Amino acid sequence: MRTRRLATALLLATALLTTACGGSDTTAGGSAQPKSGGSLTWGVETEPTTLNPHLNGQSNTRLLLRNTYETLLSRTQDGGYVPWLATGHEVSPDGLTYTFTLRDGVKFTDGNPLTAAAVARNFTTMQDVAYSGGFSSGPLSNLGAVTARDERTVVFTLKNPYAPFLDFASGFDIISPAAFDKPQLKAGGPEIAGTGPFILDRYVKGQELHFRKNPDYNWAPQNAAHQGPAYLDELTYRFLPESSVRTGALTSGQVDLIEGVSGNDASLFEGDSDYTYQRSLNNGSPYTLYWNATFGPATDEKVRKALNNSVDVDAVLKSIYRGQRTRGWGIASSVDALFYDKSIEGAYGPNKDAANRLLDEAGWTAKDSDGFRTKNGQRLTIELVQAQSTVRDQREVLLQAVQAQAKQNAGIDLKVSYVDLGTYAELRKNNTFGSIANSDTITGGIDIENHWYPSSSKGTLNYSRAGDPELSGWLQAAAATIDNAERAKQYAQLQRFALVDKAYGLPLYIPENQIAAAAHVHGAGFRPYKQLPENSYDIWIDRG
Repeated sequence: MRTRRLATALLLATALLTTACGGSDTTAGGSAQPKSGGSLTWGVETEPTTLNPHLNGQSNTRLLLRNTYETLLSRTQDGGYVPWLATGHEVSPDGLTYTFTLRDGVKFTDGNPLTAAAVARNFTTMQDVAYSGGFSSGPLSNLGAVTARDERTVVFTLKNPYAPFLDFASGFDIISPAAFDKPQLKAGGPEIAGTGPFILDRYVKGQELHFRKNPDYNWAPQNAAHQGPAYLDELTYRFLPESSVRTGALTSGQVDLIEGVSGNDASLFEGDSDYTYQRSLNNGSPYTLYWNATFGPATDEKVRKALNNSVDVDAVLKSIYRGQRTRGWGIASSVDALFYDKSIEGAYGPNKDAANRLLDEAGWTAKDSDGFRTKNGQRLTIELVQAQSTVRDQREVLLQAVQAQAKQNAGIDLKVSYVDLGTYAELRKNNTFGSIANSDTITGGIDIENHWYPSSSKGTLNYSRAGDPELSGWLQAAAATIDNAERAKQYAQLQRFALVDKAYGLPLYIPENQIAAAAHVHGAGFRPYKQLPENSYDIWIDRG
């Protein structure tokens, strides 16, 4: 066996540099010594579509669910791993067997113990398409079997070497085995127990989630800011989808902190001693417009390239976000030290003249009375679909600006449609959309696979419907090696092919999160690797 256990010295060094569960701070005034007790209210932008962590695909709601559900390992800033529910892991030399040793003494909040059988049940149930739908594909399609060798040892056997599996398995949320027999399972809720520092005890749809402290909690990862139970006694997340409402709730004292600060409002908190303000870029994929290469006008490569050349992304971002967002260029976030290929920057658009020349060559030479290009009496219309549940961070305003540039610079009718989840699923199933806007925070190359694998069993988010065999070749080569430099090389070739040569997508910006908090709030922060807002385990309050 090739062992990947981390030495205690490295763990302690990492703990001084990063925190997995927020981190105590002394910059907001008041006592530097953490205090236990009290309640906290967050104003958050997004309400979960489900409270089941297995079925929830909204990255922005992870800060809520992570209070209750935990994973086998925790990540460090550089992408490494430290123990959490598992004390260690081993990978066989052939890359086919992953063995995790579980921490002793961990209990779910329903009283059931954490065992290898419980962990195995989570993964085998997730493989059932009746339970997980599309989530059963992707990384899970590489899993042959998962078994409990004994009470503390769980063994995963893969069908083939698959380098991203450690990232996937170590970050998979574990729920109580009793939960699988609960009527609330699909929706999630108070009956679905986890092992986390807080217990979900109330959900008022459209309004709030309420958590109370788990008094028995004593298994935080070693790079957390403290051990033992959480500092807070109770915790409320209020759903405030409008940015101005969240800002007003914080400045008026109705909430203690907010996430999702608009570019216009950032200046209200930066440099003000009554507040702290933090921002962090996400890992994963940029917020990207994926052009459907198998339906409508975007089946023509020249039209896709014209679309990419028609939008001045830098100008749009500056206008909408006042310089508070970071341009996206590639298939991975610019903070992904392992797989981001900087050479893509500046490799395409904007170029208004090129956009119009390409459309002329594609036969879209006439214009109607509204100024849109036409061919054979048909307007050059592309329907851009956005799921309503994922609209955040002023994206509706951003898409309006993109829409305006496509018309002004190239005469393209980019029709933006916001749809419910049922309609969204139907459009995807029937392949009747021109474009889908999407971003994600899945790491380890998994997000790249999701968006670019031609096979529907692995490319679960392949909204461009790109089917080039070259894509499969690069992805298979990357997954078959644990050499990250070689994997990065494969992804770089895929990136240039997909975005420059074929123009299957137009990255807009790197998603980020912002936290503004009143000065009495300490310890709020971001997960060190995926860089999403962390749960409230390390947060404490000092009202002076």
